[in-house]
Amino acid sequence: MKNYIENPILKGFNPDPSICRVGDDYYIATSTFEWFPGVRIHHSKDLKNWNLVAHPLNRESQLDMKGVPDSCGVWAPCLSYSKGLFYLVFTNVKSFDGVWKDTPNFVVTAKDIKGDWSEPVYLNSSGFDGSFFHDSGKTWFLNMLVDHRKEKFFGGIELQEYNLKSKALEGDVFYLTDGTKLGLSEGPHLYKRNNYYYLLLAEGGTEYNHAATILRSRNIKGPFEEHPQNPILTCKNEENHPLQKAGHASMVETQAGDWYIVFLIGRPLSVRGRCILGRETAIEEIIWENDWPILKSKTNLPRVKIPMADLKEFKYSKGDFHDDFNSTILPKDYQSLRIPINENWLSLKERPGFLRLKGKESLSSLHTQAIIAKRLQHLEAEVSTAIEFEPENFQQLAGLVLYYNTGHYHYLHITTNGIDKYISIISCNYFITKEQDEKYIITGKKSVVLKATIIREKLQFSFSLDAVNFKNIGVVLDMSILSDDNVRDGSERYRPAFTGSFIGICCQDLKTNKLHADFDWFEYKEIIQKK
Repeated sequence: MKNYIENPILKGFNPDPSICRVGDDYYIATSTFEWFPGVRIHHSKDLKNWNLVAHPLNRESQLDMKGVPDSCGVWAPCLSYSKGLFYLVFTNVKSFDGVWKDTPNFVVTAKDIKGDWSEPVYLNSSGFDGSFFHDSGKTWFLNMLVDHRKEKFFGGIELQEYNLKSKALEGDVFYLTDGTKLGLSEGPHLYKRNNYYYLLLAEGGTEYNHAATILRSRNIKGPFEEHPQNPILTCKNEENHPLQKAGHASMVETQAGDWYIVFLIGRPLSVRGRCILGRETAIEEIIWENDWPILKSKTNLPRVKIPMADLKEFKYSKGDFHDDFNSTILPKDYQSLRIPINENWLSLKERPGFLRLKGKESLSSLHTQAIIAKRLQHLEAEVSTAIEFEPENFQQLAGLVLYYNTGHYHYLHITTNGIDKYISIISCNYFITKEQDEKYIITGKKSVVLKATIIREKLQFSFSLDAVNFKNIGVVLDMSILSDDNVRDGSERYRPAFTGSFIGICCQDLKTNKLHADFDWFEYKEIIQKK
């Protein structure tokens, strides 16, 4: 039986992939935006099976995101390798609203992909989606240029040499291109093959017109000519295709001389509808005709399944996720919001066998939230947690949250009115919060299991007082509000919305910032419907 790679290869929010091969090992770095630690790096031996191995930006001295707006923070990392050293270029976006964008670019390095990664070196702030290209003893930095004049925004692609000794950009800045007629040019990556330099771009915006285009030149400084079949990758004319939004790509050559391209995609709930899993990472085969790359299918439409690469398969253990918090180290799947995890707000030691969250700021805070969460990776899933929490007043809450950003979430929580302890639900859409009428009194009950059942766009919360029998609470909620599409479409102005749904546990103490909640376990299961 023929073996296939099924797309997406990185399920759930994993956008802007940058792929890098070192010997027989492949690595993909993806964006993490406001989630800490910054950048996720997955490893594979066969391009099919991937395992999360590193979070390079794991301390505040490397990544200060406190206060950054929703969907800002770490954008579009570029992972490269040269002469025994990994390079990771990233943007830490500080502001996005209005004509000006604050987009400082940095690079960190490491000899081992798992770290320790260096302190960041500042590069420039002229645009975002920075990228390194190593060629003939030189290292080049390229990025898209932000041009605020007359609200142009996308100003083309720039190139400048990076001096490895002085650790600084030096010399002339070369303007490579303003892109193709698709426009909105970003995500530049350079490659070299048969004495041509290839400039791969993300164009058309990161929504349903998204695409990957390519240009080439005999000289790294240009001029660049456009591929006659651009865009080489897009779904913009195939609205019924199960993979949508294909673009923002990165290419790699295997040790056997074959080429592949990785790129982001979305899987909408309906035709051109909402994508609750955010932007995920997929892969396709590349062949070359007349020194131009094209998809092996000779179309520009990515396939759901492609033949397995000519590589030996290495499987990783995959399956449901259950964390009983018996270790003092959290699995890499979890991330926090904007700030690193530390004993000031999260402890696995104070009560062995439990994760203790100390209440911090509200779910609308851009600064200090006590929340850990993992990505929603399936359109149908069940998430649950066992919690012990004794609130003293109404400003103290803890529970299970399904979170997109500070203005979009569903929250099943425990709180009190000062007399009774009870379970309640708060939802927030377009920054308007609504509390459901139904509440369930649990005064005197110590441990409660909270559960969320997601069936595509439908979300039902439930709870159990004996961990066996569950009772539904509240009305069925609209899960699809936790999507880029809803957040962007519902705003009066363009709002950055580039992440995806997270599921997690959190605790707020808006009175004293210190009351804790204890969580005994956290579990995530894909729901597999019987046929």
